[in-house]
Amino acid sequence: MKKDNDEYLEKEFDFSKAVKNPYAKELKKQVTIKISPTVIDYFKDQASKVSIPYQTLINLYLLDCVNNKREIQMTWK
Repeated sequence: MKKDNDEYLEKEFDFSKAVKNPYAKELKKQVTIKISPTVIDYFKDQASKVSIPYQTLINLYLLDCVNNKREIQMTWK
C-alpha cells in the first residue's frame, strides 16, 4: 500500500522545490525512563496548576537545565 501512495504523491505533486523542515531536529523522541512515583505526582500536581501535561512540564524543566548549562553538584558523606 505504501508504494501506491508514494507513486500517487509523486504523480500529483511537484516536490522538486520542497524545503526540508528546519524544525525536524527538534522533534521529540519517545524514551522509556524510570522515575519515582513521588516525582511523577509532584510534576502532575504542578502541571495541573498551570494546565499543561505533566510530561510537557518535565520536558520544559529539563530543557531549562540544558539551556542554562546546569551541572549536577553532589557530595557524599
